[in-house]
Amino acid sequence: MNPALAATLQIGVVVIILALAYVPLGDYMARVFSGARDLAPERWFYRIVRVDSTRQQTWVGYAAALLGFSFVSVLFLYVLQRVQEHLPMSGGRSAVPGAMAFNTAVSFVTNTNWQSYSPEAVMGNLTQAGGLAVQNFLSAAVGLAVAIALIRGIISRVSTGELGNFWVDLVRGTIRILLPLSIVFAIIFLTQGVVQSFRSGFDFTGLDGTTGHGVLGPFASQEAIKELGTNGGGSLATNSAHPFENPTPLSNIAQIIAILLIPVCLTRTYATMVGDRRQGFTILGVMTALFAIILSITWAFEERTNGLAARAAGGMMEGKEQRFGIPASVLFATATTGTSTGAVNAQHDSFSAAGGGALIWNMLLGEVAPGGVGTGLYGMLVLAIIAVFVGGLLVGRTPEFLGKKIGQREITMAALSILVMPALVLIGTAITAILPSTTTFQGNSGDPGSPGSIHGYSEVLYAFASAANNNGSAFGGLTVTSDWFQVSLGVAMLFGRFLPIIFTLALAGLLAKQKTKPVSSATLPTHGPLYAGLLTGTVLLVAGLTFFPALALGPIAEALA
Repeated sequence: MNPALAATLQIGVVVIILALAYVPLGDYMARVFSGARDLAPERWFYRIVRVDSTRQQTWVGYAAALLGFSFVSVLFLYVLQRVQEHLPMSGGRSAVPGAMAFNTAVSFVTNTNWQSYSPEAVMGNLTQAGGLAVQNFLSAAVGLAVAIALIRGIISRVSTGELGNFWVDLVRGTIRILLPLSIVFAIIFLTQGVVQSFRSGFDFTGLDGTTGHGVLGPFASQEAIKELGTNGGGSLATNSAHPFENPTPLSNIAQIIAILLIPVCLTRTYATMVGDRRQGFTILGVMTALFAIILSITWAFEERTNGLAARAAGGMMEGKEQRFGIPASVLFATATTGTSTGAVNAQHDSFSAAGGGALIWNMLLGEVAPGGVGTGLYGMLVLAIIAVFVGGLLVGRTPEFLGKKIGQREITMAALSILVMPALVLIGTAITAILPSTTTFQGNSGDPGSPGSIHGYSEVLYAFASAANNNGSAFGGLTVTSDWFQVSLGVAMLFGRFLPIIFTLALAGLLAKQKTKPVSSATLPTHGPLYAGLLTGTVLLVAGLTFFPALALGPIAEALA
């Protein structure tokens, strides 16, 4: 089959399935978070942990519960790794070193799933399934809860400042949304041959007579929530490029759909909860346009056959799976960097300078196209509020968002929310780049200004962009096992996750305290092509003005070399 036709069919399948799921799943999630009735398992949980599910929380209470839960999760996961050698199903693996255990605990609790280790060599099956996979559910549910809290702040009519109950949102998101969908995708992956076993591995003899050891584990179940919860941390070092995790082109398409499913359908949830379908279509349109731009740029540069090796291979195939080819690799890479997933089916370090740069930029846009579970929607809504404020000032109209006034306090919280990530990325990259030991950890280095040094800088930029955006993917050419990278990237993950959440919840609380005003002709509309263009421009300008100098020193310079 013609590669272009095959690629078009793959994209078409993804779009059709997402379109079919858009209304039913989006409306279902709206009902889940709007309903008053608790399921029996939920009521049992509330009794055990002594939670009053009927009690409403202000943004302070909501944030305190979220941060307290996350702190306990980090502590539990850290201890689990440190005592791994004494637990069953460890497969003979020793305790995880302290700095690595801290980095990993922070990584999975923040939905980053950055892995500075080879999972099959370091983590036992109990740590994988009982620790990391559990956080795949819970960290995704936390992001989902924050998005719903912000929507409640926008639609609140009673001016009490209440945003719901964090524990209720956490439990409902896990039990009613993530768990059922993950079971469905796990079954799909099993039919395609994804491994599901609690054995630690098997010995084998190759055709040449040499012996080896293969690793087994509950991969299918973890693969489902890895993609569905936009987590990305694989059970194997090569992630979704490994045939035990992603054996067929069909499983590859299913994984891409799982990555995009909830973030895309959340725009329908938002529209349903605010009572205006146009709002959801406008947000979805902006997300789709940004996704299409990055996909087109990356695909165009990866299809170019510069150099003898690329021409002989018929494309830039180094680092890409022959099973999937360039189109499926590019589609997967765009989906994973446009969300907070971080899973890979190809080595991003092997992409062309411009193609790899586009993937970095995709993360630096704030991962809002369509973004992670919950994080993409609340990130885009914060940018939408900023766009309303800027647009209202430019044309002399009242800066209001769905009947809520956007004043000094509201725009301050929104601005702080979007400034956290750039500060972490730029400061972290700058400090790392000037450290004398940095070049020894880079897969590519050399004299200042040489192609090697430029690519080495891009590796560092990618690492901090991935950590601060809670993405988790890596270029692959950077060794991050030193204490500096373990701690600095861990701090970037912590601040990159929880500071925007705090500012977003504070913004939601301010909106929830306001009385909704009738929308008048003097108010800038927040739907339609005009506003969609304004919002798209805001997203592009925020990332473009902030990160263009940093990108010019790395991917852009390398592409022009």
